[in-house]
Amino acid sequence: MIRLIAIDLDGTLLNKENRISQNNLQAIKDAQSSGVEVVVATGRAHFDVKEIFKGTGINTWIIGANGATIHKPDGNLFHSVPIHKEVVMEILRWLEQEDFYYEVFSKYSIFTPHNGRELLAIEMDRVKSANPDTNMQELHEAARKQFSQTGFSYIQSFTDLLQMDTEFYNILAFSFDAEKLKKGWTKFAPRKELSIVKSAKHNFELENVNASKGFALKRLANKLNIPLADTAAVGDSFNDLSMLKIAGSSAAMGNAHPEIKNACHEITLSNDEDGVAHFIHSLSLVSKKLSSSKAKF
Repeated sequence: MIRLIAIDLDGTLLNKENRISQNNLQAIKDAQSSGVEVVVATGRAHFDVKEIFKGTGINTWIIGANGATIHKPDGNLFHSVPIHKEVVMEILRWLEQEDFYYEVFSKYSIFTPHNGRELLAIEMDRVKSANPDTNMQELHEAARKQFSQTGFSYIQSFTDLLQMDTEFYNILAFSFDAEKLKKGWTKFAPRKELSIVKSAKHNFELENVNASKGFALKRLANKLNIPLADTAAVGDSFNDLSMLKIAGSSAAMGNAHPEIKNACHEITLSNDEDGVAHFIHSLSLVSKKLSSSKAKF
């Protein structure tokens, strides 16, 4: 019987309007009222997740920054796996040299360059010039979604972070230049102290090698005395793979990448068709069938 379900946000619980539908909200409430622990597992910062759920009456565990943080339903930090500060500075120095838009996730803020929007605007102009048939609306929407997060603090340079007494959990690099992204991936993928994942078409994200949604889900399940066999997970992207592979029951969204679909036990509806609610309700039916079967014996 499923006792814990981990749910990704972007492309999963959030629809194309960046909102949680009423059907999905009700499904989460139904799961919680039946005693199931619900965990939001995302690349976003926990304070951004809190803002998204504000006014819904729903409080959950939050696996944030792709598994680098775990926060309790009351908002207090339960566990964190930061990136070593000297490694953070090295990464950011290179990203600035290569004119990347980036975001650095800390305890209370998302640090980003003050000229970040300008960097992406320049890239969009270059993309349009090189390929006039490019769907510019798609690029503008991707940028808008990136800028819609809560908790930004703007910096002149990564050197502004040198004197800050805080932990850094995640670094997101974003670009509309495919070759630039490939160059970044090639540079950081070999680093043994880092993990690198992709959560959307135009980014890559870096964390401590011991931070992932899968590691965090395993730690939380252990904390709650729930066997992994009694957990479920649903997601759509490559940063979800680690938790989808270890959960007792896994579902890929209908809008997920084919590789994600192939890694899961089942495929649910898309994020614009309340796929999360559909998956939660299917788990409920399975649980009821199992309980009924046991009762017969």
